[in-house]
Amino acid sequence: MSIKTLKSSLKNLLNSYPDIYDKKEEFSVEFDYALEIAAGLDKKSALLGKDISDEQEKYIKEIFMRRFKTREPLARLLGFCIFMGEKFKVNAHTLIPRPETELLVRTAVEKIKINDFKSVLDIGTGSGCIACMIARNTNAQVLGLDISTEALQVALDNAMSLELINKAIFRKSDIFSSIDYIHGEKFDLIVSNPPYIPKHIKPSLQTEVRDYEPELALFTEDEYGIENYEKIISQAKNYLKPGGETIFELGANQSQLVSDLFLYHGFGDIELYKDVSGNDRVICARSL
Repeated sequence: MSIKTLKSSLKNLLNSYPDIYDKKEEFSVEFDYALEIAAGLDKKSALLGKDISDEQEKYIKEIFMRRFKTREPLARLLGFCIFMGEKFKVNAHTLIPRPETELLVRTAVEKIKINDFKSVLDIGTGSGCIACMIARNTNAQVLGLDISTEALQVALDNAMSLELINKAIFRKSDIFSSIDYIHGEKFDLIVSNPPYIPKHIKPSLQTEVRDYEPELALFTEDEYGIENYEKIISQAKNYLKPGGETIFELGANQSQLVSDLFLYHGFGDIELYKDVSGNDRVICARSL
């Protein structure tokens, strides 16, 4: 079957599931995504009228029928996602990387290069996408921490796939619990995309997020979603080298609250970076 015919067939089936996408063009984006992951083909292949094998056709159809019926995220169904142009393994124990997180990585890479930082700590590494892409694009060594053994295995698999062994390394830790700062284990940069969604707004979230993303990586117990920022910031100076920096991804309406936390705990040179929608998405501060 040609790619064009398969896409048209799935589009017709989509009519029976009108609420799956907010905009119809989202299906085309996901189809191209699945085509690349599942069949190693890109949009040009469809334009050129290329065929896919019966096995690939069956697999993609099964994936989308499950997507339409359950609203399970496509990346979870495929077992992989594309982040900053690289293929990353994901599963039920890891958050699916989102485009907003690319801004966090780009900001970290810029800071590392400007300051010639050599050591980076990634707290809550999950799939390892942040740690791996920082290691891939700088000369720094990145240590990724996570409390989930299952997530750490995924991170290690991704680092191996990208040939980043010894550049992106991983360790089980509840925030800083496994870091021995007393004996000199300190870092130039701490980076984190911590859980920042208050649990009380869970019912209002999309099904794809509410029912399929790991709660441990998403939700906080406090009203404003800042408890993990406070846990990290309040201890960060112990684990940073002199003049070291800390960078976070932010949730909605959290920039002022996190800025205040930084100031209270003796950080300065606070910088905010906006995402494509104009929201404060990344915050950076220096230990004074």
